Amino acid sequence: MEKRQLGRTNLDVSLIGLGTMTWGQQNTERDAFEQLDYAVDHGINFIDAAEMYPVPPKAETQGLTETYLGNWLNARGNREDLVIATKVTGRSDMDYMRGGPRLTREQIHQAVDDSLRRLQTDYIDLYQIHWPERKANFFGKLGYEPKDDGDAVPIEETLGALNELVEAGKVRHVGISNETPWGAMEYLRQAEKHGWPHIQSIQNPYNLLNRSYEAGLAEISMREDCGLLAYSPLAFGALTGKYLGGRHPEGARLTEFTRFTRYTSEHAVEATAAYVNLAWEHGLSPAQMALAYVNSRPFVTSNLIGATTLDQLGENIESANITLSDELLGRIESLHQRYTYPCP
Repeated sequence: MEKRQLGRTNLDVSLIGLGTMTWGQQNTERDAFEQLDYAVDHGINFIDAAEMYPVPPKAETQGLTETYLGNWLNARGNREDLVIATKVTGRSDMDYMRGGPRLTREQIHQAVDDSLRRLQTDYIDLYQIHWPERKANFFGKLGYEPKDDGDAVPIEETLGALNELVEAGKVRHVGISNETPWGAMEYLRQAEKHGWPHIQSIQNPYNLLNRSYEAGLAEISMREDCGLLAYSPLAFGALTGKYLGGRHPEGARLTEFTRFTRYTSEHAVEATAAYVNLAWEHGLSPAQMALAYVNSRPFVTSNLIGATTLDQLGENIESANITLSDELLGRIESLHQRYTYPCP
């Protein structure tokens, strides 16, 4: 498994990282253990979680993902061999978390202690801000309109709290997620101004149906050494082609949770079909072509895959061994010109 340097750190992470947001909802603890064992046996050393997981978020399941991961780390005794990432929840209406999560100094300190307890570890390798406190374009929003942020916690306070966690040894490195170019540069500016930790990564959605990261953030990733941790590389499974023709496979995420509509519009389905057919034409599974494309981007540090079965996990991991031809890459770009942002 290829390894890539995480930002400006001395950590090398696997090109394929293991996402975990199904554990505790679609996957049991036994499933999680099987996935982790399989992933590590196949060269993955980077595991990404979040305090609010599993998804969809609910009070009765919140924290189960970290708990499963912590139990596995304790059982296997291999903590030092792995790079463990997790996230602190951004501002939301999930009032079962600290009365309503905010990115304040006090809440960040409480959140990291809770995550450390669930993970059964003394430190977190990469601690990420899950989404911005302010009102901004993330989770598929386009067409920015200036809005009153009200009492939004300043990035300066948030990064200052992260700096304290690094100084205390609870966190080794910090990153951001679901961020905009302005947000990324503000974190970088505050870090330089105060001598605080450099953000080592940006975890945003990136796939053949949503390449909006390239418009502004990719250059930041390259020039500022804070590479992309690409999530939803298969567009919630849509790019496997399993939903085409109006199919709703039993147990599939978009079958189970109809609230997720980002990749189900008519335009999205048309684009998905074009990419799926292109993959078959070139003798590749649609999933492996989609993942191999993400793997090939120079601004990507790790491609975060998620799976509910070991068969899916194996197919996804195998994408690390696939090199797309120049001819196929050209065909992908032609489709991108036709379907530029079907799913922002």
